[in-house]
Amino acid sequence: MAGPLRTVLGPVIRPSTYRRWAYLILGGAVLVPFVMLSTILLPPVLPPVIQSQPLFVLAISTVVVLSVMVVISFLPAVKVIEGTAARELLGDGVPEEATRPPTTWLGRWLSTGWFVLHLVAGGIVSAVTLVLPPTVAVSFSAPFTESLQVLGLPIDVPAGWAGAWVPVVGIGAVLGLIYLVVGVTAALDRLAPLLLGPTWTERLEELEQRTEQLAERNRLARELHDSVGHALSVVTIQASAAARVLERDPDFARNALVAIEESARAALEDLDHVLGLLREDGGGDRPQWTLNDLPRLLDATRMAGVDVESTVEGPLGSVPPAVSRAAYRIVQEGLTNVIRHAGRVPVTLRLAANEEQLELELANPVGARAKPVRDGGGHGLRGMRDRVNVLRGQMTAGPADGRWLVHVRIPLRTVRG
Repeated sequence: MAGPLRTVLGPVIRPSTYRRWAYLILGGAVLVPFVMLSTILLPPVLPPVIQSQPLFVLAISTVVVLSVMVVISFLPAVKVIEGTAARELLGDGVPEEATRPPTTWLGRWLSTGWFVLHLVAGGIVSAVTLVLPPTVAVSFSAPFTESLQVLGLPIDVPAGWAGAWVPVVGIGAVLGLIYLVVGVTAALDRLAPLLLGPTWTERLEELEQRTEQLAERNRLARELHDSVGHALSVVTIQASAAARVLERDPDFARNALVAIEESARAALEDLDHVLGLLREDGGGDRPQWTLNDLPRLLDATRMAGVDVESTVEGPLGSVPPAVSRAAYRIVQEGLTNVIRHAGRVPVTLRLAANEEQLELELANPVGARAKPVRDGGGHGLRGMRDRVNVLRGQMTAGPADGRWLVHVRIPLRTVRG
């Protein structure tokens, strides 16, 4: 017996019922100015011929009120307020996107439908709420007064026990009102994702934004891997060399410390920029290392004890900025890989630019201490390939005639900075 009773009285004792009831009453309160417009302000301005036709007045008033409601609902703030109230009072069934202003016309029309539905349903429930409880309270005295006023209309009630059914019906009507609230708000719950949630266009835009964010984060990860990884490799070799010759060759140790300082400072600049972007506070000016900065990179690598012989063919200054930046990072990562896997071995670098393409070759002997590279390459090679693929270029990397050779071709005609 307790189970059925709990099922019947559950909505009555559940706090969420009254919170949802408050949301409907809020809609009724917002509806009041529109009702005043239709009942007080509009009829006097209508022609006398129309005023004599109550049905025409009602129809015109309804059309005008709905039109005003639609116009007001198109204000972005209306959806934000409606969505916030719905999430607070109806619960988690309302999507989080309900608190954001619509960005498409379809989204505006859907939120308009919710606004109108909320006000109409709230107006009906609010009217019943205003009328029913006082009537039920008075119904307890009806068997004694033999009369009951409902909406100003007198109803005769039998005296004594013969009229005891009147308050019982009143109590049943209150329960019916509670179940009406539960039913209406449950319907709103089902409609909320459709009317207040994101449209397909907004979902697609959100997915595109997330894709762009992921792509940007991957790019930042490559930047950190290339710049900081190279700097740490140089710092490791220079610190090791300086420690070994500190007493017998202080000049070399001093130069090594200078190289460590310059490499660390460059890495810190990139790191500061990336952390600034991740904090979304602007992060200062973005470092734009290009092929014009290549001499600085090569000098730092030579100071780490790696003999680099470079050859440049063609005007590198005419290379588009996007390609120039990518080529700088590719050379940087290639030199980092040499230091990590082959040690201080001689490296040859060739850059050739013409109107059609930029060609890059980086080669070094495979030393005895060379570490094996996994199939597909490590993170460094993967990052280099990603840069090349984005620019629709081609890249090969692998052993050839006792050397490790990285060969890159990037077309220039379809690239823009």
